[in-house]
Amino acid sequence: MEKQHYIDRAEQTFYKVYNRFPVVFDHGKGVCLYDTDGQEYLDFGAGIAVMGLGYSCEELKETMKEQVDKLCHTSNLFYNVPSVEAGEKLLKASGMEKVFFTNSGAEAIEGLLKIAKRYAFNKGMAPDYEIIAMKHSFHGRTLGALSVTGNDHYQEPFAPLVPGIRFATFNDLESVKAVWSEKTCAVMMETIQGEGGIYPATKEFLTGVRNLCDEHDALLLLDEIQCGMGRSGYMFAWQGYDVIPDGMSVAKALGNGVPVGAFLAQGKAASAIVPGDHGTTYGGNPFVCAAASKVLDIFEEKKLVEHVREIGEYLWNRLDELVLQYDCVKEHRGKGLIQGLEFAGAVAPVVSNALLEQKLVLISAGSNIIRFVPPLVIEKTDVDEMIKRLKAAIEQVGK
Repeated sequence: MEKQHYIDRAEQTFYKVYNRFPVVFDHGKGVCLYDTDGQEYLDFGAGIAVMGLGYSCEELKETMKEQVDKLCHTSNLFYNVPSVEAGEKLLKASGMEKVFFTNSGAEAIEGLLKIAKRYAFNKGMAPDYEIIAMKHSFHGRTLGALSVTGNDHYQEPFAPLVPGIRFATFNDLESVKAVWSEKTCAVMMETIQGEGGIYPATKEFLTGVRNLCDEHDALLLLDEIQCGMGRSGYMFAWQGYDVIPDGMSVAKALGNGVPVGAFLAQGKAASAIVPGDHGTTYGGNPFVCAAASKVLDIFEEKKLVEHVREIGEYLWNRLDELVLQYDCVKEHRGKGLIQGLEFAGAVAPVVSNALLEQKLVLISAGSNIIRFVPPLVIEKTDVDEMIKRLKAAIEQVGK
């Protein structure tokens, strides 16, 4: 059946909330995707930083098949083995004390927001407590996550949102101090801003915010949904800053395509939530946790964090060449395998040409930035091929 037939059916079936490209993907292998016409695409988007192990990972597939044959769901009224094993491994990797499995990154953010509010409630703070978030941040589409997303474009159609959110400027400690008040109970931010343009936190900023939170007995909550799970060259990006958060969120690459997320906490944040405060029907079920547990095993067995550091440096050097070669490429930033190129104009034509003409999957961050968040298992040859195709797309659009 021709791809246009599927596209037409989809347009009739789904809410029109995505501007999709005219490609229907059928299957994947390694770092490549294949459409219904059998054409191969080199993927440097990884399903928006999800497919850390690439496509059709044999070890992960076998684990998932085995779990399907055993048990997919029981509810959280009972214990199950995969959730215990996945939880222990995630706590070991993060150094946190407690974990709650969710169905998505947005739900993990919701959990952190509830921890912040419950912590303030437990301290006896007035009920109009406030949370400081960052401008140009992105935390998700649910109403709570949207409330701490510092982008008017996303927020305005759904106002009024959760009250008591004040916004500071990322990497500007003075701006955080300017909006701090006696009502502040937490600061929430991405360790590396993704959708906002691939901006890593500076060490001075993250350390300064940590010190502010300690001084005022507030919580530091870090969003590691996109930049976590090895992508920065550390298992979690904050581990490269010598700063420990009170709570954190994780999702995306945790399940390598299986919808699973988690929020974790340590110290005073870990004890804030009590029985009855939170729950979920599907979160932490045996199937998704078996997948997450195996993903964590594979990360360790394949030493993926170390691999990301090596390949990330190589990618950095190759992308730097484009900054020198093309006037339209203005800036390069990022860490590990979460990097971005800022262009002088909109990148949509380049992204579209790369996909449709060069068979290269790229994604944008805002209107003028291409972000590179490939599968973590890419090799130098994949980087070289990506650069070749990206150059062709840039030159074709520039004609």
